[in-house]
Amino acid sequence: MNWLFGKICFWLLITVLLTTASANAQQSAKVWKIGVLVSGTEALNKPRDEGLRQGLRELGYEEGKNIIIEYRFGDGKRDRLPQLAHELVEQKPDVIVVGGTAVAVAAKNATSTTPIVVAGAGDLVEAGLIKSYMFPGGNITGVGRMSPDFFGSRIKLIKEILPKATLIAFLSNPKNPGHARSRNDAELGAQASGLSFHSATAQSASELDNAIANAAKAGSSALFILTDALFNSHVSQIAQAALKQRLPAVYDRADFVEEGGLASYGVNLPDLSRRAAEYVDQIFKGKKPGELTLVQPTKFDLALNLKTAKQIGVAIPPDVLAKAAKVIR
Repeated sequence: MNWLFGKICFWLLITVLLTTASANAQQSAKVWKIGVLVSGTEALNKPRDEGLRQGLRELGYEEGKNIIIEYRFGDGKRDRLPQLAHELVEQKPDVIVVGGTAVAVAAKNATSTTPIVVAGAGDLVEAGLIKSYMFPGGNITGVGRMSPDFFGSRIKLIKEILPKATLIAFLSNPKNPGHARSRNDAELGAQASGLSFHSATAQSASELDNAIANAAKAGSSALFILTDALFNSHVSQIAQAALKQRLPAVYDRADFVEEGGLASYGVNLPDLSRRAAEYVDQIFKGKKPGELTLVQPTKFDLALNLKTAKQIGVAIPPDVLAKAAKVIR
């Protein structure tokens, strides 16, 4: 009888072990689906895409092995974002990665259940997407794009390059839900530096040239460009419009400088995407996005275009030049 009882226990133990091993094998074999919604073009997004992939690789995720990445690109057409967001949701991804406030809004409007990881955006609280950066609630978390001294640093850069500057024009998009707060922060920074400001607005590509021309006519010493999906998709147009007006322009994207803009100072975009991968990993491991505190960027880069500086008659101080991560000569 004891022999029979022992045999039964043995087979029960074997069954439990086999069941556990099977469950573990199924879990390890799971292929996660990541949706990525982008406001711009595939080419423009390439550095950020590689940053995301790098971050995922560092955490053990590889396409064709344990993850699938599904992309949707807006190609600079903001009105396409809602449709593209719904298309992604229909693919039933385990998480959606977005960059920028407008893209985050489109994703949030498309789903209140699928986790959304932000790889850089403006004021998400102001946009009504999260309750707070510490306790976001809902289905959104990730890496912010606002740093306490971000606007102050860009205004300081303008003052270093143009010590006699008195008036700065701020280019914003009235349709951007985060620009009211951003413009206010930038204007406070300008006032603290003894500068006055001029408000320039554009909510379509056709309005950009006139907005910049009006900023120049107002006597602006420089153009401070707030981050926006529309502006990101028309960096060349903005850079050339500012160049035509001989208006020193500062943005937060290095590709703006490559297109003829004078300077850029902003977060390292690929690094934002790389860090967003950490949130994707935590969500895959069972964490709820609403309980994951959003972090702020830590890596910033300065880029300068000396050709543009010469063309508009601006002398870049040697100490500013020495701090640049990228210089176009």
